[in-house]
Amino acid sequence: MTDAPETDGPRARAKRESLRRILVAASARLRREGLEGAAIAPVMKAAGLTHGAFYAHFRDKDELAVAAFRQAFATERERWIGATRDRSWPARARRLAARYLTARHRDDPGAGCAFAALATDAARAPDAFRAAYGQELRATLAAIRGAPDDDPMRPPPLDHAAAMLALCVGGLSLARAVNDPELSERLLSACRDAAERLAQADAAAAPPD
Repeated sequence: MTDAPETDGPRARAKRESLRRILVAASARLRREGLEGAAIAPVMKAAGLTHGAFYAHFRDKDELAVAAFRQAFATERERWIGATRDRSWPARARRLAARYLTARHRDDPGAGCAFAALATDAARAPDAFRAAYGQELRATLAAIRGAPDDDPMRPPPLDHAAAMLALCVGGLSLARAVNDPELSERLLSACRDAAERLAQADAAAAPPD
């Protein structure tokens, strides 16, 4: 009888660790620099690995960009949205805006939201990247809404969740784009206020228990 393939030996663990390092490095660069941040040589340097190790995991830069974009949501989605089962939709909407529309998030794109960092690039990206962008967007909208049976959350219509996410992503993008600190802060504040008004409107429209 032949030995079973090694699935958790030193070599397998080393390969998983090298993949993790590549994805972490590429994800941060992608959010700081756009799609150009997924260039193979600088990513591998940031990961502390040789250029040749790249091809044990990916065919090319485009495949890496998709994987790095998805990596950003492995922890990012929950960080912005938080748990859903213990929150009503208005409370969840307020929490999203309060966590997302901040100076800290504005000033640290490498650890921030990949939607805001790559919206412009995605519009000109290869089809595979645009498909990944759309899939992650749909998953995020579903997470914002919560599961339909999570009473008393009363998940909002998809359009409400989409409007809230668009307000957050657009507000953050504009706040990053301007070089006037006062205007940047005002944009963040105005969008937080608008998010609060949207949340209040949804709460007022919710049917009674």
